[in-house]
This record gives sequence, structure tokens and C-alpha cells, in this order.
Amino acid sequence: MSRTFSSLAIPDYRRYFIGATASNIGMWMARTGQSWLVLTQLTRGDAVSLGLLTSLMFIPTLVLTPLTGWVADRFPKKRIIITAQVLLFVDIVLLAVLTLTGHVRLWHVFLLAFLDGLAGAFDGPARQSIISELVPPASLSNAIGLGSMSFNTARLLGPGAAGALIALLGTGTVFVINAVTYVVLITCMARIGLRRPTRSVGRNRGDKVSVGAYLRSHPELALMFTVAGLMGTFAFNQTITNPLMTIEVFGKGAGEFGALGSIMGIGSLTAAFLAARRPRPRIRHVVLSLGAFAGSLAASSLAPDFTTFMVLQIPIGLSSVSVMVTANAMVQIGTAPELRGRVMALWGAVVMGPAPFVSPLLGLVGAQFGARATVAVCAAGILFAFLGTTVYLFVHESVHMSVSVRRPFVRVDTHGEPVHLRG
Repeated sequence: MSRTFSSLAIPDYRRYFIGATASNIGMWMARTGQSWLVLTQLTRGDAVSLGLLTSLMFIPTLVLTPLTGWVADRFPKKRIIITAQVLLFVDIVLLAVLTLTGHVRLWHVFLLAFLDGLAGAFDGPARQSIISELVPPASLSNAIGLGSMSFNTARLLGPGAAGALIALLGTGTVFVINAVTYVVLITCMARIGLRRPTRSVGRNRGDKVSVGAYLRSHPELALMFTVAGLMGTFAFNQTITNPLMTIEVFGKGAGEFGALGSIMGIGSLTAAFLAARRPRPRIRHVVLSLGAFAGSLAASSLAPDFTTFMVLQIPIGLSSVSVMVTANAMVQIGTAPELRGRVMALWGAVVMGPAPFVSPLLGLVGAQFGARATVAVCAAGILFAFLGTTVYLFVHESVHMSVSVRRPFVRVDTHGEPVHLRG
């Protein structure tokens, strides 16, 4: 088996990969369906309601981070994931029934989105940190890259499939398919036997402090968390910006909206494929990808027609996913196993935590200044992330960067020693 797919030779990881891919496809379909349901059937194109929907999904992750990370480090991750998937299954079945029977109301969607967020808050840290229990350390970077490939394959397939189903059979069908994908993941997880469970940690109050202290003592990891926070704030608002651009600016429908996510998935999947091939993550990929992301996002805000806007989703997907996969791999590889659950819970909160505050604000920006303004605000934020990260790397006392005309073109040292994650 090629290096790109080497982790799939491990049976437990292969089962997890299959189940996660199915679940991710269903999730992207459901998110597309929920956004379309709120924007076109339950409101008259209300961008604020769309922003509130996104906020309700992510508020639990922000609030419950200390608890969910502790749970992921103390209890079997397999059990946590299965329990979360069962709860998510119940939620989506309720939404499917309400939608198919014509009884769905806006508050139903909001409430179920919040309950999804509760289950997802526990599911996320367990899913992120369980990978190290499925593969040997040498395969961890590859496994993380393949996990991103799974997620972005779903991004490629899910929105387009959802758009087609909405156009042909209605929004309720999308939620039914999502319910089936949860069953697939539950079945796959039930067949996994973890061979290297993470050591349990103590219950003392110092556990809550240790994650912050750990990051303070590892500036390269703290930098990745800063990048993740800025990306979480400005990068992943397509559930708001894309439907607004599709409907308000270009006057398109459900099929075109779904196609945007799939087109973006081409770039995202390419980035994940490249990440899986790399033997180790490097900081230069993060910095260069931030610059490319800022440029392509800014260009999309000025797109003269829908075709141009759609094509620009490819570099947007490629650069944004390259940033996040590389940063995520650096954090997971650089974190001690006994802290990985809590560190990854904090990672999830940093990435998704800003959404409850940013999404309504973007909705207001869209309502007051138009859809293009929402994309432009996001592009400005990513440009700030690129410039700020670049300056930080050059001037911070613990991180020193040198540029060469030979490979590696960019070299980063910490405390005077080369950082082994980046070469």
C-alpha cells in the first residue's frame, strides 16, 4: 500500500475511517439541508437566523471544553463516540420526521441544532484523540492526514448530494440519509478493539491548569492554537457567506449552493491528500497557506459572476485545509498522550468557539451591507492572521525563522534548537 494510505492497512483504523467518512458525508448533507431549510423555507432569506443556527451548534463546544476534555482523558473514547452518535441519530430522526410531515418550525431547528452541539462537544475531543490509540506513533501524521481526507471527501460529496436531493425530493430526505450514516459509524466503532488506551490521569485540580502550562512551555504549539483561533473566527463561515452570495448576489438556487461546497471539497481533498503524503508537518506550510487563503478569499468577495466565485472555492478549500491539517498534526504529535484529550478539546473550542459570536455578526453585516461584505470581512481577518503569524515568527524571542534559496526554504528554530516537527 502506498505511503499516502498506509494507515488503512491497520484494521481498527480502517474501520474507524469507513465509519467516520460515512458520518462526515451525512453531516455535510445535514448542514446544507439545515441552512437551506432556515434560509428558504422557515424565513425569507433571514441572514441573522442563519447565523444564530450556526451559533447554537457551536456554543456547547465553547462552554463545555474543560469538561469534555477531562471526559476524553478519563473514559474510554470508543464509548464516548458511540454514545454521542446515538444522541445525534435521535436528533436527526426527529428533524427528519418534523420536516417530512410539514410540522417543522424554526425553533425546532434551533433546539435540535443546540442538542447536536451538546453531543458534538463530547464527540470531538474523543474523535481527535482516539487516532493515537488506533495507530502506532510513526503512523500518526499519516492517520491525521487521512482523517482530514475523509472529512474533505465528505465536503466534496455531501453538499452537492444534499442540493440534488433537496431539488428532487425535498429537504427531509437529506436528514434521513444523515440518520443512516450515524448507524454506519456506530456499527464500525462497535467492531473496534483499542490496543493502546491512553493512560488515565488524576482528578486533582491541577489537571485544569496543566493544559495551559503545557502550552506555555511549548511555544510552537501555542502558536498553532493562535492560528487555529483566527481560522475559527474568520475561515469557516461558508454556511453563512455561500448561501448569501448564491441567492442575493448571483440569484441561484439549491443546486448551485450545494455545488459550491463540492467544488470547495476538490481543493480541500487535495490539501488533505498532500498532508497524508508528508512524513511530518512543517510550519512553512501553515504560513504560506495562510497567505494563499487570504488572497483567494478576497478575490472571491469581488467575483463578477457565479462561475468565477465557484472556481475560487478550489484554492479557498486547498489553502484553508492545508493550514488546519498541518497545525492539527503538529499539535497532536507534539502533545503528551495523557493530555491529548484535554488539549484537543481546547483545540475544538478554539476552532469552533468564536462561531457563536461571529456568525450572528456576519449575519448582521450581510443584512446591512450585503453578502460581499461578509466575505470581505473574513478575508481581512485571514490577512491579519497571515501578517501577524509571520511577524510573530520573526520577532518572538522563543521562535526564530530563517529563509534560504535552497530547500528547506523556511527554517524555524525554538530556543535555539531546530523544532523536530518541522525540520
